[in-house]
Amino acid sequence: MTVLSEELLARIRERAAVYDRENRFFDEDLVELREAGYLAPRSLLDTARDQRRLAAAAPATALGINMHLVWVGVARVLRERGDASLEWVLRDAAAGELFAFGNSEPGNDLVLWDSLTTATETPDGGYAFAGTKIFTSLSPAWTRLGVFGKQADHPDGPRLVHGFLTRDTPGWRELDDWDTLGMRATQSRTTRLEGAVVPPERVSRILPVGPNADPFVFGIFSSFLLLIGSVYAGLADRALELGVEAAERRTSLKSGRSYAQDPDIRWRLADAALALDALAPELEGLAADVDGVADHGSAWFRRLTGAKHRATETARVVVDHAMRVAGGGGYRSSSELARLQRDVLAGIYHPSDTESVHATVAANLLGPLED
Repeated sequence: MTVLSEELLARIRERAAVYDRENRFFDEDLVELREAGYLAPRSLLDTARDQRRLAAAAPATALGINMHLVWVGVARVLRERGDASLEWVLRDAAAGELFAFGNSEPGNDLVLWDSLTTATETPDGGYAFAGTKIFTSLSPAWTRLGVFGKQADHPDGPRLVHGFLTRDTPGWRELDDWDTLGMRATQSRTTRLEGAVVPPERVSRILPVGPNADPFVFGIFSSFLLLIGSVYAGLADRALELGVEAAERRTSLKSGRSYAQDPDIRWRLADAALALDALAPELEGLAADVDGVADHGSAWFRRLTGAKHRATETARVVVDHAMRVAGGGGYRSSSELARLQRDVLAGIYHPSDTESVHATVAANLLGPLED
């Protein structure tokens, strides 16, 4: 069930170009989304559907709020599998608290399997974190930040510690360094952790270094990959709309007819639609499977990474088709299509990247690489 009215989406769409042009955070969008109940827990399927609608209006707003929704999704995944350890996340989200991700690190291509951030145990059982986190979406507004780091000196061997900071915790700072080609309103700034302490009651997981199938990790991957895919599918929805509008608006001097009657233009838009139509069954079907605690066994990560990969790559193709249909007008910096062209490029940087996706699928088919 949606919580996004058409009136709300229209206001959000109207502000998107301003946020992009001024390179500033989507403050007004956040206020309205919070008031609409968008931060509160819902099923992954409902969330994915609404993220697609929100992204069609404002991709950067959808991508930014995605990080909050992922943490809510992790808490739901755990609860649905009998683990109540993150029930407090669901309560805080329902109360309007805003969660963000402090996981990505410069130079860490192992993502969740290792960390360059240090986690030092405190006398009361909490952990002090020191390191650099990048792409911290929602930087100006988060009230809860999920972080992780490595405790290298544990007697049983190195282990990864996950936990949550509150914004009033000392020992962290953000850099005002977000100046990117696209997705500018996310304000995904760099975060420096300089001894920020997560108290013991907010330590969410302690896991071994390396890949594992812990439900906490599954919750992150399933929610992140499917919601990221939904954002880029929504961006592509809007690009296709704009492509159709351009074809109907433009007239050929050579033939005197609408571009909508040009066979080549019609083929291009049809090709974009055919690719886009394939995304909803996959993204929504997998979201429903996560909600329903379906068992795909070892194929889960193959399917999840594949869904994200197909969504982001398809979105790039759809935007390209729309740009070609729109002609030179779409190349102007004031054009919505030009903004979508810049925003869609961010899809190649979200985990899992193309190389990782192919390695995951190959391992599922052929087993691991031999040493």
